[in-house]
Amino acid sequence: MPVVVVEADEGRTVEQKRGLVKDITDAVCKNFNVEPQAVTILIHEQKKENRGKGGRLAID
Repeated sequence: MPVVVVEADEGRTVEQKRGLVKDITDAVCKNFNVEPQAVTILIHEQKKENRGKGGRLAID
């Protein structure tokens, strides 16, 4: 049972998430030889204020 975790900044539409889940599921099924029902996709969204890079917050 493959589980794929996607970390992303918030702000994507439901339609964008649907497309992403479909595309990832298709790729996992093709490469892992499993059925779509076996694939779980978790989308973790966070605010840019909660992510930093290079010593600065993403909102800066």
